[in-house]
Amino acid sequence: MDERPTTQVPAKTRSSLILETAAEMIRPTGFSMNQSLVQMRRQGKEDWGLALFGSDSYRVINQVAAREVDVALMNPAGPLAAGYRGKGPFSEPVPVRAITVIPSLDWMVFAVANRTGLGSLAEVKERRYPLRISLRAQPDHATHLYVNEVLKCYGFSVEDVISWGGAIVPDSEMSYRPTRTAKVTSGEVDAIFDEAVLQLIPQLDELEMHLLPLEEPVLQAMDDIGFHRSPITKAMFPNLPADIPALDFSGWPVYTHADVPDELIYRFCQALDARKSNIVWQEPRDLPLAEMCRDSQAGPLKIPLHPAAERYWREAGYLS
Repeated sequence: MDERPTTQVPAKTRSSLILETAAEMIRPTGFSMNQSLVQMRRQGKEDWGLALFGSDSYRVINQVAAREVDVALMNPAGPLAAGYRGKGPFSEPVPVRAITVIPSLDWMVFAVANRTGLGSLAEVKERRYPLRISLRAQPDHATHLYVNEVLKCYGFSVEDVISWGGAIVPDSEMSYRPTRTAKVTSGEVDAIFDEAVLQLIPQLDELEMHLLPLEEPVLQAMDDIGFHRSPITKAMFPNLPADIPALDFSGWPVYTHADVPDELIYRFCQALDARKSNIVWQEPRDLPLAEMCRDSQAGPLKIPLHPAAERYWREAGYLS
């Protein structure tokens, strides 16, 4: 038997093994752990030099502000714009900067059962309606921010609805999943307030539901916060009676702190470009980087790019 010592494993190989294995684990195989935190440092150093967080929580914005996380991503773009402006749930501006944004067209909707007879959210307060609302079970999901801010504009809250005899029914499923929509048809819930609606809206007639439009003063208040408006059009969804004034819930911005060193952000963009074909996306396309460094409906960029990110995207030919 050959008892010679094995070749020493390079540090880069050890790190690459961990990162590539983690990347494979989160591919669409039913593995439920779909958030990741990656920390990187020079060998032998005590402090971690770079922290990357793959999450959908708006609360990570505060960790970026505190420099606990250097690069993060979230859905949608709205809370990031609110943080940059210091509006809504943020008491002061947060110095966040964009790196890129993954396009993902979506809206925030307030869908109610026809049996409620409700034509607007204002009527919920007027009638003190005991609405049973299906909401995301994840407490730090951005939909909760949107619901709270919108209802505040109408002069009531989730707690008020509960005091009128209503209820909040938390659900981990997406808005369009049969196990969730069945709660509407069974009468367990009267409303779904949620995003991920591209597959929910075509089901509205079958579910005997309709969307509540948001009035202009509310839309103006949301625009000011950074939760910008985006109509849901009849041209896109023929089952709708007309265009519906609504709030945008598009995009997965990747962002950082304004003070993160240029070399780290430049290297991040360079690495993303090099590995774009390895990242889970819509087969058979690579990540559409040319679409991901400019503002669009599916990929809103409502805050400035980090200077190093803008420089890389221009040098690589993605920005003119």
